[in-house]
Amino acid sequence: MHTLSQLKSGELAGITRLTLSENLTNFPMEILSLSDSLEILDLSNNQLKSLPQALKQLTQLKIIFVSNNQFETLPEILGELPNLEMVGFKSNKINYIPEHALPKKLRWLILTDNQLTALPDSLGERPRLQKLALAGNMLTALPKTLSQSTNLELIRISANQLTECPDQLLDLPKLAWIAFSGNPFSQSVQTNQSVPVVSSADICLSHVLGQGASGVISQATWHQPQPHFPEHIAVKIFKGEVTSDGYPRDELNACLKAGTHPNLVKSLAQVSEPDYLALIMNLIPDNYSNLGLPPCFDSCTRDRFNEGFFLSIEQIEKMVAQMKDVFEHLHANQVCHGDLYAHNTLFDQQANIIFGDFGAASMYHMLNEQQQHKIRQIEGRALNHFIEDLLSVCHEQDKSNPKYIAFIQQISV
Repeated sequence: MHTLSQLKSGELAGITRLTLSENLTNFPMEILSLSDSLEILDLSNNQLKSLPQALKQLTQLKIIFVSNNQFETLPEILGELPNLEMVGFKSNKINYIPEHALPKKLRWLILTDNQLTALPDSLGERPRLQKLALAGNMLTALPKTLSQSTNLELIRISANQLTECPDQLLDLPKLAWIAFSGNPFSQSVQTNQSVPVVSSADICLSHVLGQGASGVISQATWHQPQPHFPEHIAVKIFKGEVTSDGYPRDELNACLKAGTHPNLVKSLAQVSEPDYLALIMNLIPDNYSNLGLPPCFDSCTRDRFNEGFFLSIEQIEKMVAQMKDVFEHLHANQVCHGDLYAHNTLFDQQANIIFGDFGAASMYHMLNEQQQHKIRQIEGRALNHFIEDLLSVCHEQDKSNPKYIAFIQQISV
């Protein structure tokens, strides 16, 4: 985090990334003095409503974040920035996007939690677009031009007002991660009581184990012994608001519809109270750790791994077999996970995996047979990318192994 005083004093000359959050109501024009070097500009958590035309002086800018501000229109000047690839305006009040506001090199667009009812046709005319986050708006349709988005790999359209399944997305050749729950077309009349409902008063929370966009997971015990449940449990308390992936209630329902599988986090019970929505799960043993790291700016849609992390071809083979079995189980239950990644996978030293995080999951039993088939194909690409990512950290000496070669051939088909 930087300060306005640092910027004005010239102390930040030559920096490539600037982060300013000081309740700003006006764009600090001193930012333009960084035009020769600035590549990432983060003005999130301010009170800005507009950007100046002079912003086009930032010719080196690649990434701009202006989340949690007061914008009602996506600034048209963004379309004039020659190297801008990533645009993030999450949690503003945006209800309009001018036709020419999207930069020509756009790869990654984040407009989660705004007030959009429509999108410009130009969105489908950005050939480098890979990642598109639109959850939590009021969209009633998507541009037909998105059928041209042949490099789009990930899209989030949950928690909108889409009345029909956007078929223009389903044939995109690279789409691998899709979330579409919480729309009129994907509403389900099914209710899931596959696990019992308990009271929040029954649970004694201990310490936080982790947290993500949709909630906080804590270790917990029962106030009174429960004969049908283990003593130590994990509890995910969902946040009430829409997340980058959709509504918490949809996540809970999809997780329960997925059912029980040896390689999925096991759901034990649920809490469903006016101000308290939670999922009670088996506590994962301490010897499990994260398999991968989430994508970064550069990798965009692809996972990363810790430096020096390697797997044997035998470990990869075992992990892939388990994930394929999970895949078949989920789609037998008509659940699209939407986030099939190594970073949502835990593993132990024996290459056993536990897969979780249903934040982007969507039930699809309400779609027609052809649409269901295409959803499965889309997630099949995510499975192939999972395999590719594991092969990228395969021990060098194993790359001549016939098993490695067979995997390469499989994902090349």
